[in-house]
Amino acid sequence: MLIIVTYDVSTETREGRKRLRRVAKVCEGTGQRVQKSVFECKVNLMQYEELERRLLAEIDENEDNLRLYRLTEPVELHVKEYGKFKAIDFDGPLII
Repeated sequence: MLIIVTYDVSTETREGRKRLRRVAKVCEGTGQRVQKSVFECKVNLMQYEELERRLLAEIDENEDNLRLYRLTEPVELHVKEYGKFKAIDFDGPLII
């Protein structure tokens, strides 16, 4: 399944800036950054649950915001891209 992870972590304190880096690292280990705080991740159900658990362990629910969107299949009908950045095709060849 394709999921979109978005987050807004409060960076007013040193601890908040650390949380922001940790949340980004978790996302970078699972998907590709498409905007500063937005990641696309292709995962199975077990990976999705693990990602959600790891992210919830990092954020402060009183100060931060985390959203996970599951895109329904077929994804091609629900995602349109415009502009310079082009996402990696998770199902395509690894070598271009």
